[in-house]
Amino acid sequence: MRIAQIAPMFESVPPRRYGGTERVVHWLTEELVAMGHEVTLFATGDSTTSAELVPVRQEAARFVPNFERNNAPYARLLELVRRRAREFDVLHFHIDFHPFSLFSRQATPFVNTLHGRLDQDWVPEIYDLFPEVPLVSVSNAQRRPMPRLNWAATVLHGMPPDLLTPQPARARDYFAFLGRISPEKGIEAAIRIAATAGAKLKIAAKIGEEDIQYYRDVVAPLLRADNIEFLGEIDDAQKPGFLSGARALLFPIDWPEPFGLVMIEAMACGCPVIAMRRGSVPEVVEDGLTGYVVGSIPEAVAACAQVDALDRAAVRRRFEQRWTSARMAGDYLALYERLIGRAALRLAGD
Repeated sequence: MRIAQIAPMFESVPPRRYGGTERVVHWLTEELVAMGHEVTLFATGDSTTSAELVPVRQEAARFVPNFERNNAPYARLLELVRRRAREFDVLHFHIDFHPFSLFSRQATPFVNTLHGRLDQDWVPEIYDLFPEVPLVSVSNAQRRPMPRLNWAATVLHGMPPDLLTPQPARARDYFAFLGRISPEKGIEAAIRIAATAGAKLKIAAKIGEEDIQYYRDVVAPLLRADNIEFLGEIDDAQKPGFLSGARALLFPIDWPEPFGLVMIEAMACGCPVIAMRRGSVPEVVEDGLTGYVVGSIPEAVAACAQVDALDRAAVRRRFEQRWTSARMAGDYLALYERLIGRAALRLAGD
């Protein structure tokens, strides 16, 4: 199958450190190539891939305070894909609503995976204009604000099974927080949970430009507590040791998380997850097997006291059963085939 993967323009594929969407695009692209498909990746020029790379811009550049500089790369991206659209059996976009208008007016089947939240007030204004565009949700929970859209499938994320693996650990004497410092990710709740449980908390997290003030005003003072160790942002090479050495990952989110890659990263290392019942969490964490799904900080504290009884080898086995990139790629291939078949029927009808 000839497949185009179209990535966002603000991070390389894969990202150097933080970047969920680009990480998933990389895993999917590499798995499809390994399966023998002819894949072309439209991404930034500093991306690394075994597929054919079309460098849309020279290198990744995060958001800048300039409308034109943020949006011009997307105009260029769409035009480059359109000029080559007939070379592919299917086009797979990962760039929100950007392709809806242009690619609804051409013949090659296309699909768009939505990686973000849909509960914001601007979403209906654009998405309701295109009720026929086939969309993929990354969890069933992600669909709830907009159930009326043309949902073609839910494809849960997956990752390479050998990327993060359980590592030997001496004494698991801390809980882990991994991800990004922001109010919705629940860093304050994680600190409170660890303090109430009388436990040490190690924090490995990125501080984005948009959250610097929040970090300085709210989080930094909390990090002075004796039970807190702040490590800063870590990469994939550091994650196995960090997660394998933790009693559990704390994921007390305060927003409708569309997926939450860090949960399956923890499971890959055999690390259970204690997570708030928000967004995708009940679809990802199997309560009592791969962690605990909780509804409050007191429930999270109680889970901290129980988590050592979970079988970490079983957590890893469940990861291998549910969360690999091969499973994800297989789900997408089944979708591609359905889309191609429908397009062929339409052409035959014409």
